[in-house]
Amino acid sequence: MEKRRQQGLVPGGQSLYAGGMGETFEIFLACAPGLEAALAGEAKAAGFGPLRPVAGGVAFDGGWVEVMRANLYLRGAARVLARIGGFPAVHLAQLDKRARKFPWGEVLRADQPVKIEALSRKSKIYHAGAAKERVERAISEELGAPVGDDGVRLLLRIEENMVSFSVDTSGAPLHRRGHKEAVGKAPMRETLAALFLRQCGYRGEEPVLDPMCGSGTFVIEAAEIAMGLAPGRSRAFDFERLAGFDGDTWEAMKAEYAPRETALRFHGFDRDAGAVRMAASNAARAGVEGIASFACQPFSALERPEGPPGLVMVNPPYGARIGKPGPLHALHKSLGDVLKARFRGWRVGIVTSEPGLAKATGLPFLPPGPPVAHGPLKIRLYRTDPL
Repeated sequence: MEKRRQQGLVPGGQSLYAGGMGETFEIFLACAPGLEAALAGEAKAAGFGPLRPVAGGVAFDGGWVEVMRANLYLRGAARVLARIGGFPAVHLAQLDKRARKFPWGEVLRADQPVKIEALSRKSKIYHAGAAKERVERAISEELGAPVGDDGVRLLLRIEENMVSFSVDTSGAPLHRRGHKEAVGKAPMRETLAALFLRQCGYRGEEPVLDPMCGSGTFVIEAAEIAMGLAPGRSRAFDFERLAGFDGDTWEAMKAEYAPRETALRFHGFDRDAGAVRMAASNAARAGVEGIASFACQPFSALERPEGPPGLVMVNPPYGARIGKPGPLHALHKSLGDVLKARFRGWRVGIVTSEPGLAKATGLPFLPPGPPVAHGPLKIRLYRTDPL
């Protein structure tokens, strides 16, 4: 029974929406593998739970208010999935029959296209493509919703002969905050940056400086946290395209997250003038230009800002991201020398795929965090206590 509940099922293979859209169901917060604990910490601090960390994310039970709040408020989640129900099926005819009886109209709208993605594991229905076609046909003929690439994503999963359905309530990945238009050569996703900041102990109560800021991701995320800005304030979500969407509740929820005043200042530097212009433009669109400044200078010219100590957060060039690691050892050594000499009392967080580059800084790192997928690379966070 516990396994079936976690799959979004109830006895008899009914939808969890059988009692209406107010029912609770399993909500899954997806993240890059390796960051589950950090995301769970953020979700718990935001009042979600009880939480169930699993591979690739965190699950908990809630309703549509929690779905909206998670999309709007959580910085580290890559997507928010709603587990809407399912049933057992051992052959395609059975899948077709039960899919036609599934109460799609409680979740999906006839005027909104649907895009289905299917996966089958350890099941008698082994052909995911055929299963996808059956469910597409059932939704199209029973609900009247068209199938299209621009549709709401419905995830069909068949595992050990149990069929489950999840709706991607986010739409575009949540690292797309809606206000960042310019990116650098090797950008850090905002969701990753937010969780790395969290792992370094940042909670919006100290300054943050990035000596190789690129398009400004770390600095802008830190400034937004300090101002209490909701990361999803500038974008749309696919839950707005679902049946029963409550626009009044959504507008009231967004109005709760008003900016707050902060005396903190955030600093980004880069030797590339184009990157500095991008960062400043992104900060202006995010509404943090009043507390986030950017300047063109090499890290060798870096000086400690006036005010209290804080966090130096940097994603320097490494390996396949920019070039071969060999020539970069001297750069990392110089970076470490500057930070040790000029940033006493500050903590440091460095993200890299190369342990040797982290070691080259000579900084007193704590044990590194778990490997995290970032494109084709596996990256880790290396952090220090106050220098």
